[in-house]
Amino acid sequence: MLPNNHADWESIERTQQTARGRSRRGGMAAMVIAFSLFGALIGFAADRWVVTNGGGGPTAPVGVATPAPVASGPRIGPVAAPDGAPTAAADPAQQAIQQVIQRGDVEQAQAFAANDTTLMADTATTDFYQQQVQVDRDLRSNGVSEIKLVTIEWGPITVSGSSATATAFETWSTTYSDGSTEQSRDRNVYTLVQASGTWKVSADDHPDDAVGPGSGTASPGSGTPGGQGSGNPARGRGTPAPAGQAPAGQPQPSQPRVPRGQDTSQNWAGYSVTGGTFTSVTGTWNVPEFTADSPTGADATWVGIGGVDTRDLIQAGTQQTVSRTGATQYEAWVETLPQASHPVPLTVNPGDSVTVSVVQLPQAQDQWQVSFKNATTGQTYQVTEHYASSMSSAEWVEEAPSSGRGRQIPLDNFGTVNFSQASAIKDGQRVTLADARAQAITMVGRGGQQLAKPSSLGSDGASFSVTRS
Repeated sequence: MLPNNHADWESIERTQQTARGRSRRGGMAAMVIAFSLFGALIGFAADRWVVTNGGGGPTAPVGVATPAPVASGPRIGPVAAPDGAPTAAADPAQQAIQQVIQRGDVEQAQAFAANDTTLMADTATTDFYQQQVQVDRDLRSNGVSEIKLVTIEWGPITVSGSSATATAFETWSTTYSDGSTEQSRDRNVYTLVQASGTWKVSADDHPDDAVGPGSGTASPGSGTPGGQGSGNPARGRGTPAPAGQAPAGQPQPSQPRVPRGQDTSQNWAGYSVTGGTFTSVTGTWNVPEFTADSPTGADATWVGIGGVDTRDLIQAGTQQTVSRTGATQYEAWVETLPQASHPVPLTVNPGDSVTVSVVQLPQAQDQWQVSFKNATTGQTYQVTEHYASSMSSAEWVEEAPSSGRGRQIPLDNFGTVNFSQASAIKDGQRVTLADARAQAITMVGRGGQQLAKPSSLGSDGASFSVTRS
């Protein structure tokens, strides 16, 4: 059903499916609820508006080509399968299975639009229906305003007595409360059972998005209860977990992360500065490209304010994910703890030079302007967030994202990320990392092994790199 909208992950066992999630009938809310990701219940801050330029009209959703106009309803019936094989089932049982899956998809969109989850009950088993109800709830709480099924393409359907499996390639469009829209296509493997002569859906898996063996569906967001995905772009990054401590879950960190003076973390690598009031942070980096031998996982690159020794953090950056099958995804996002991250409509590709800044607006209470510029494509994006910040620190970080339940997603092989033009406004004065005596942070595993390490600062005091160990 509604595919994972890339953003945020659930837990690593069915992990990564919370705020941008999968199983759009049974996994909609976890990147939309994480690879779909990520992670991360989308809590939209109040009062946000968007400014785009470089082309008249909103920019394309992150990591995907600008979609064609979404049809008013799903395209039902024979369509071309990915392998070119006919898609109209000839067997009556297979036809009945196609019809119940199609009807379930339509009812999921109708139930969300009408705010009436009972509309989904007739096509699902009792357990799966309860999962769908939770998905619907997660989508609403994560800033999703509309979901639409665009197309269904059929794969194999196997019937064995009173049970069956069916593969459907579904394209869904998801609209968020800030007006941004995403469109994604996922392979759904449905399990169905027959009750009183009627087929009902009992499970919906997304094998292409699995983060690793036994992990289930991947989504760069926090996880929905029971490991079911949802349709919200939430990632679940957040504050850094000190080495030797488990990372906190989303959306609410359970404790402050890297205390001052500590130079290792389980999920951050880069630099941070403290000891003043910070009202601006900016940085430029080249979006990393996965190596051919990269393991399944994710990484996020960002700048932020707060979060070193406090529970508040406003951050923005890019995230990269690679699935078990080698499929990759790139996106840009904004996050304001304790809310989970949400994607922004800035197209991101490997190798692109991206500049991100977070700036407190003058003469405005708790108003922050988050700006993105992709120098490679010329595309820009700005959004204003309402957020109460301690303004106690500034960060330039390469991170191993976490799922909604706090389980850290495996770190992919991102190679080396080069930061440049890194600066902040501290106590009213613009400073480089060298000026502010920034502290280096090395990412280590729970066993103490080094995972990612920042270099020394460049001669300009405003550049460094982070290399995967």
